[in-house]
Amino acid sequence: MDRRALLISLFAASLFLPSLPLKGQQVQFTPQDQADLARIQAYLNGIRSLKARFMQIAPNGATSGGTVWLERPGRMRFQYDPPSPLLLVAGHGLVVFHDASLNQTSNIPLGQTPLGILLSDTIRLSGDVTVTGIQRLPNQLRITLLRTAAPGEGSLTLVFSENPLVLRQWTVLDAQRQSTTVTLYDVQPGGHFDPKLFEFVDPRFFQNNQGGGG
Repeated sequence: MDRRALLISLFAASLFLPSLPLKGQQVQFTPQDQADLARIQAYLNGIRSLKARFMQIAPNGATSGGTVWLERPGRMRFQYDPPSPLLLVAGHGLVVFHDASLNQTSNIPLGQTPLGILLSDTIRLSGDVTVTGIQRLPNQLRITLLRTAAPGEGSLTLVFSENPLVLRQWTVLDAQRQSTTVTLYDVQPGGHFDPKLFEFVDPRFFQNNQGGGG
């Protein structure tokens, strides 16, 4: 499969992915839906930073784990545990993916990914963002959303546990309909992180300059 599509999608869920509404079709929300969306919006805007462990399930079923740092607006780092060769860094308006096994780096503007919704300075579940579905399961709440102006870029599904409301999982379904599931655990909300965490330095730079001088 295309690894670039896998990494940029990075997070997706394997179950209960609702179909997207047709262009011009309006989703009708009940008063309960509206109350839950307001509660979720307030909760998400209250998260400025977090650190957590994660477990990822790729579209092909492969699993990997690691540590994630998130700092809004616009910053995230997925540090995969060895032996995974992957690294994903979001910062300066870009999502950068590096695959050490292929010695290959690719990037895409953060604003062209569903992930950019979650990393916005202010998260609004209306206007520039369209909520396409809300689902309640026992002790769980799921919402799916996309960029109103660019629904073809993919969707983001957020999964919360209830009582209290806590983000447990997110989903990105990308433009190629590739999806990956990322589940969070050992979540530590808040904190200040070294800005260098969100900088990508190509390892080839060090290789090319190793032993220089003399």
